[in-house]
Amino acid sequence: MANGEDEPRNCAVCGDRATGYHFHALTCEGCKGFFRRTVTKSTVLMCPFAGSCEVNKAQRRHCPACRLQKCLDAGMKKDMILSAEALALRRAKQAQRRAQRAPVQLSDEQKALVRTLLGAHSRHVGTMFEQFVQFRPPAHLFVHRQHLPISVPVPLLLMHFAEINTFMVKQVIKFTKDLPLFRSLPMEDQISLLKGAAIEICHIALNTTFCLQTRNFLCGPLRYTREDGAHASPTAGFQAQFLELLFHFHGTLRRLQLREPEYVLMAAMALFSPDRPGVTRREEIDHLQEVTALTLHSYIEGQQPRPRNRFLYAKLLGLLAELRSINNEFGYQIQHIQGLWSMMPLLQEICS
Repeated sequence: MANGEDEPRNCAVCGDRATGYHFHALTCEGCKGFFRRTVTKSTVLMCPFAGSCEVNKAQRRHCPACRLQKCLDAGMKKDMILSAEALALRRAKQAQRRAQRAPVQLSDEQKALVRTLLGAHSRHVGTMFEQFVQFRPPAHLFVHRQHLPISVPVPLLLMHFAEINTFMVKQVIKFTKDLPLFRSLPMEDQISLLKGAAIEICHIALNTTFCLQTRNFLCGPLRYTREDGAHASPTAGFQAQFLELLFHFHGTLRRLQLREPEYVLMAAMALFSPDRPGVTRREEIDHLQEVTALTLHSYIEGQQPRPRNRFLYAKLLGLLAELRSINNEFGYQIQHIQGLWSMMPLLQEICS
């Protein structure tokens, strides 16, 4: 006679196969993710049929309002959902516990992952900042000209900014397409992950050009200052609050003195984010992110200790959460800088 504990258990919300207790209720992965996303967004949901919709495996996406109510009726608790910072801290602690039970040396699979990331990075991202000079930079951006009192030609600066941002996104797309793990995903998931992570990967890579002494970005013979961002448009550039957030991020990350493998693994963690809108294979992508996270943690633990870099892995997870906020605000900012949005059709697609 079969043991009842070995039989599959069903989700209390939709009846699909349950994977465990999530937020205090026995549910499937789909309803777990739906509940977290819905509660995190704080969206007010309304049922057009007075709350009478049937919620099952086949129809669970038809009415979010009824599905949310059934989640609550099943016992799922909103206060058990962790914030992005708390979730990052929990992942850090989980990775730390795993590392304590295993050798700090990278496995052969982890070494292969690092080699693949470094190879793709060197081919498509590593030298892209030196190529900014090809995109008609205004004269005042050249380092050797910046001691001269030259007025800023704003339309040229705006066009240059649009072109280098489009160029960076194109190079990031090439970088991701050079990763077998990324190419193995369905095309719709590749698009969703790129739309969510492209700007974040650009800023992770751009951090290597940030000068802590001058707080400028040094890209080949060009130097970009905070004032360039503030005066990108004849009417208004990036808002001061956004620039403060952006430059604080770059200063904090640059002070950690990351090595190139740490930068590319951080970029891969941003890429393989299972909670991006439109993603279908969340469990598979979550696994890819976990593999990348464990590789990053093992790499950090296997290096010689660096001054002031205690809890480096946890700090990087916190910065990835901060980068999410920058990404969201960046999309808003470029849409409201006069003339910029129309110059960047590729970023229109990325930010849509």
